[in-house]
Amino acid sequence: MEYQGNILKMRSELDEPIRYFFKIGNQEVDMNALIGKQIRMQFDGQINCISCGKRTKTSFSQGFCYNCLQTAPEASETVMRPELSKSQFGIARDMEWAEKHDLIDHIVYLAVSSELKVGVTRIHQVPTRWIDQGAAYAIRVAQTPNRHIAGVMEVFLKKYFTDKTNWRDMLKNNVAENFDLQAEKENLLQLLPAELRQYRCTNDEVVNLHYPVLEYPTKLKSVSFDKEAVIEGELKGIKGQYLLLDQGRVLNVRKHNGYFLRLSFDS
Repeated sequence: MEYQGNILKMRSELDEPIRYFFKIGNQEVDMNALIGKQIRMQFDGQINCISCGKRTKTSFSQGFCYNCLQTAPEASETVMRPELSKSQFGIARDMEWAEKHDLIDHIVYLAVSSELKVGVTRIHQVPTRWIDQGAAYAIRVAQTPNRHIAGVMEVFLKKYFTDKTNWRDMLKNNVAENFDLQAEKENLLQLLPAELRQYRCTNDEVVNLHYPVLEYPTKLKSVSFDKEAVIEGELKGIKGQYLLLDQGRVLNVRKHNGYFLRLSFDS
C-alpha cells in the first residue's frame, strides 16, 4: 500500500489509547494500525508552503515559505507569544483570521509531559494541544475571552513554572507522576493577581492521556528528511507528533509540514 502527497501534522483523537491519523495529500492513514509493522517514507525534495501552496526550497517555522512567514496570520509572532496579540484593539495581520483564532476563548493549563509546565491554547484545541506536546496528564486552569489575556497570564506564571517540554524525556516516557494537578491549580491561582484570578476555570477534571506505544526508546536518535531521503523501519509507537521507530530513531512529523512524501507499508 502506498500513499503520496504533502503532509501535515498528524490528526489525533482522544481514545484509549490515543488514535493518530497521518495526513498525506487528500487522504489520512490510520497510523495505530501500523504500529509493529514496517513502514517506508521517501522524500524527493519537494516542499510546498502550507499557507500559499507555492514550492519552497526551505521550510520556515514548520511549513511556511519565507514570504508567508512574514505575512501569513497563522505565522504571526503571536502564535508563539500570545501576550503580543493586539487583535482586541483591532490590530492584526488579518483581522478576519484573528476574530476566529485570537478573539475567542483561550485555556491556560498545567500539563505534565516530563515536568510540570504551563501553557496556552485555543479552547477548541483541548485536548489536541496536550496530545501534540505528549502530555501524560493535564488540567484547565483559566479560561480567558481572548489570546492576549491568556498570554499575559502565561508570562506571569513563567516566573514559577516552565513553559517548555523536554522532548527527550517525553519520548523516553520519563514522566514525573507525583504532581497533584488539582492542588497545583489551586496553588497557581493564589499566585495570580486578582484581575487575572477572575478567569479561573471551573472545570477541575484531570485528563489522563495514553499513547499507542509498544516500546519506549532508552536512547534517542532524531532523524529528518533534510538529511535522509528515505526513512524506514518498524513503527514502535507514536507520542506527541513523533513517530517512534526501531533503534531509538524518532521523527518529528510536524517539523516536516509541507514536505511531499511517499508512505508505503504492507497491508
